[in-house]
Amino acid sequence: MVASDDVLKPTAIMHNVYAVFPAFAMLAGMQLDVFTPLQDGPMEAKTIAGALDVLEEKLTPLLYALVAAGLLEMENKSFSNTPEANKFLVLGRPDYIGGMSGFYNMLWQSTLNTAKSIKTGKPQAKIDFHTLPEEELLQFFRKQFHSSVRGGKEIAEKLNFGQYERLLDAGGGSGGVSIAICKKYPQIKATIVDLPKVVQLSERFIKEAGMSDRVSVMATDLCLDSPEGKYDVAILRALIQTLSKEQAQLSLKSIGQSMVPGGRVFIFGSVLENSCLAPPSALAFNLAFLNVYDDGKAYTEKEHQEMLTNAGFSDIMVEHNALVDGMAIVSAKKI
Repeated sequence: MVASDDVLKPTAIMHNVYAVFPAFAMLAGMQLDVFTPLQDGPMEAKTIAGALDVLEEKLTPLLYALVAAGLLEMENKSFSNTPEANKFLVLGRPDYIGGMSGFYNMLWQSTLNTAKSIKTGKPQAKIDFHTLPEEELLQFFRKQFHSSVRGGKEIAEKLNFGQYERLLDAGGGSGGVSIAICKKYPQIKATIVDLPKVVQLSERFIKEAGMSDRVSVMATDLCLDSPEGKYDVAILRALIQTLSKEQAQLSLKSIGQSMVPGGRVFIFGSVLENSCLAPPSALAFNLAFLNVYDDGKAYTEKEHQEMLTNAGFSDIMVEHNALVDGMAIVSAKKI
């Protein structure tokens, strides 16, 4: 039954107007590191403000907003972390993801340009790894490095890499994922394949992590060439979604040509259900991609299956929301 005009209210509109503010409160809380002082128990606003060296009257509205956002709890004017915040937002904890604040800020700032990106047909917050000045590229990967290492740790725990020895990290960027996997599995040697400008920076991160003996780099444009060597496992984290479908297909074919029969490929990224209506994380990133890449987008399950089949892979499986950040895992075997 459709409501008449005199009864209908802008309920969904107003919900969406205010729905963004818990996210902004979380971002501010991460940037200020509100959660770390609370790791040992409840504190009053004045004490938290003192620990953060900020004014109590300025901090207090944020604390209430974080309670409403489900990240803090309040009792008798004292605030404490929720179990989730205590696990993921306390600096120094193994599962800490508070360092992602720079990435989230960049993501949201980019997405504010969506209408203009659509109207002009050009991404208004474009990231072009071919032309970005070295210093800006380094800043970009520094913002991403924590996320990459954390993601690599999660991948290494979720999947068994015990039978593999030669790992190809396609579009590996800073190398954080490979670094984490190699630390977990000492028998693996990894090769990060990326554009020439990128791998120069990858070497910096690898050296800083003390992993130069286990993780190497190779300058290769996967849309044009296959990587040298043969690999029994390949990973692609947040790569396919940055490319046009034609580029993604070419890259998968290049990767397939460098893999041994029976080797496995694992794609980690935003994957839409075939309905294109879920999951929420892929829908969100699809909006962001409009503003960042010329042709990249979140491809559907079916599109991934078609591209992998054309590249010589079989036994294709898709698992949505497989990782903490909402990324899916697509896996396949080289024929």
